[in-house]
Amino acid sequence: MPTSMLASAESASKPQVDDLDACVALMRTGSRTFFAASRLLPHRVRASSIALYAFCRVADDLVDDGGTALDQALASLSHRLDRIYAGLPLDHVEDHALAVVVARHQLPRALLDALLDGFAWDAQGRRYDTLEDLHDYGARVAGSVGAMMCWIMGVRSPQALARACELGVAMQLTNIARDVGEDARNGRLYLPAQWLVQAGIDPHTWLQRPACTPALQGVVSRLLDEADRLYQQAGAGIGMLPRDCRSAIRAARLIYAEIGQQLRRDGLDPLRQRAVVPTTRKLMLLASASVSSAWTGPSANDVPPLAAVAYLVEHCDTGALALDMCERGAVATKPLGERVVWMLELFERLEAQRIRERGEGARERGYSH
Repeated sequence: MPTSMLASAESASKPQVDDLDACVALMRTGSRTFFAASRLLPHRVRASSIALYAFCRVADDLVDDGGTALDQALASLSHRLDRIYAGLPLDHVEDHALAVVVARHQLPRALLDALLDGFAWDAQGRRYDTLEDLHDYGARVAGSVGAMMCWIMGVRSPQALARACELGVAMQLTNIARDVGEDARNGRLYLPAQWLVQAGIDPHTWLQRPACTPALQGVVSRLLDEADRLYQQAGAGIGMLPRDCRSAIRAARLIYAEIGQQLRRDGLDPLRQRAVVPTTRKLMLLASASVSSAWTGPSANDVPPLAAVAYLVEHCDTGALALDMCERGAVATKPLGERVVWMLELFERLEAQRIRERGEGARERGYSH
């Protein structure tokens, strides 16, 4: 690297370090399962996944807190994405980090727009009549993230993208089953209304006085069965991922599926307590994922994508994407392009430094005894 460029990079290192540290902090305080699984990702993918997660988390909070200003919140996020895809992010740490990811991977804008649609549905308090309606919701808030993670890993196969989307939907169904009680206390109900009515439950009346009954347990069990079906279908896509990424995705799949199993062990009563996978069990699943991924190969299973995620797969068209990115000028933004590799390598150095500091701290504590 030329001396002038190195000096410029070093002078800019403090805000870049702060940006990445802030993104890591957001991930630590968010999804524990995502954070645990992300530790198995290679550095080249982990940096981008952290940046993506940070923006998604901030966007979700902004829309959720929008209240009567929902339209303004969505307009603001759309404008921020416009600036990110133009290579001119606004002065937010998560925007700068996501701009690096977009420039490096040419991430399809449609996937982030779908995610914002899902956040809007949440803020609007939308209800879902059928399982297919719930699939549509899951495709937006979670399937889109699955597709983006797959894309960041460098995989463009429609089959792999479809399976990644379906894994996201399965995880969202698990979340819904686990959070029935918490959602009800917040005046929200995501269980399919048709299923509730078939079980003899009036959704409006139940939401006014939530109670765990055998009928409700049957609906929750039915939703977990659908999640398990999608976990099974999505599992075929793990072998399509790069070898160094498979263990992390398998771990996320196993841990999320285990949440459903824990809910069953707890008696299918999501109103009494929120199902949590014990740390020891989570560590066992992480180890299992790491070992089993070594012999996982690509699957020849050519299954049509879940109807709700088909449009996401169609939007991941590489030819159209390249044209769109060039028109927006993101790829041609030279200053950002020059910072991409440096910023991601900086994250790797920070991780290595943290590991060394933890080791030195442990040795010092050991010497003091």
